[in-house]
Amino acid sequence: MTKRKNVPIIAITGSAGKTTTKAFLASILAKKWNTFESRDYWNTTEHTKTHAAEINKTHEAVVLEYGMASPGTITEHCRIIKPNISIVTNVGLAHVGYFDSDIKKIAKAKSELIHGMDQKGILILNKDDLNSKYLETQKFKGKIMTIGIKSDANYKAYDVKYTDNGMNFKMKLQGIEVKLFIPTFGEHHVYNALNAIAVADYLGLTPMEIKEGLIFRKPPRRLTIYRQQNNIVIIDDTVHSHPEGVKAAIDVLSNIGKHRKIAVLGEIRALGNLRETEYRKIGEHVYEKGIDILITYGDKTDVMGNQAKTKGFPPNKVHHFDDRDQLHAFLNEIIQKNDTILVKGASRANMYETVRYLKKKFK
Repeated sequence: MTKRKNVPIIAITGSAGKTTTKAFLASILAKKWNTFESRDYWNTTEHTKTHAAEINKTHEAVVLEYGMASPGTITEHCRIIKPNISIVTNVGLAHVGYFDSDIKKIAKAKSELIHGMDQKGILILNKDDLNSKYLETQKFKGKIMTIGIKSDANYKAYDVKYTDNGMNFKMKLQGIEVKLFIPTFGEHHVYNALNAIAVADYLGLTPMEIKEGLIFRKPPRRLTIYRQQNNIVIIDDTVHSHPEGVKAAIDVLSNIGKHRKIAVLGEIRALGNLRETEYRKIGEHVYEKGIDILITYGDKTDVMGNQAKTKGFPPNKVHHFDDRDQLHAFLNEIIQKNDTILVKGASRANMYETVRYLKKKFK
């Protein structure tokens, strides 16, 4: 990779939101510069080596995603390409099973980005994320900027509202209140947008360039909405799955479903001994958000339904399947006009097959 001064090299890590933050940021920066953007989900160290070979002197900005499933991984990313701007989107439970089910060990591994980046660079952190307090920022000599919705952060969104096709929010940029829109649903995506806005604003892009850049190419199968016959809506969120992401997707279902809201939830991998606890929390969230029908699929996911029933969810509205064909036959039987159906699960649970079935059935 060609090294030049003053080229912003931005690396993004975090338990959730890496790909969407990257897509927002690259879309904004491309309004002004020839921007190298890593491919969606290309976030292993091998991918970073590939990117290092592809980046050349024509690139005026670089936006990369650094994934992590074990200690030392992010250190290696930074050895291959050292960022001068870094974003830690959040510290959550993705892959926690690989870290003795200890959130502090996840934070330690994410902190490798802080230690491995340019020590006089810029670091963006999520002030609303409670677990981000475990990140090792004490010796960092650069500038830390924060984003938030609930906290008094450097870049704070307010008046966050759902629209028919995305989210509206307001914030102060360069001393002026601006109204912004993102073409994807969910408060969690407002955080992803804020990460991108903070970097773009720091790099001198105008509010108008930022506003235009937020109308971005959405990563596939991330809360993708399919509007089918008989006003049936399918929400496809089947790329990754971790407890925070499942709850965020349920929030979206709760907010955009106009009539019956049906959640079809697959298993979450790599939660270690936190699995049943987190499944119970998801069951409680389903109950609290007023979902009408809960369907779980896969190993131990019936824990979600059992907990929902314990909280007061109607037992006849909870269903569990271990067989995909039986799941599909049941969906075919119960889905009615005006229903909104969320399908959520990890890639390895192959929940996209259910999306594909529903799209074909109700096209």
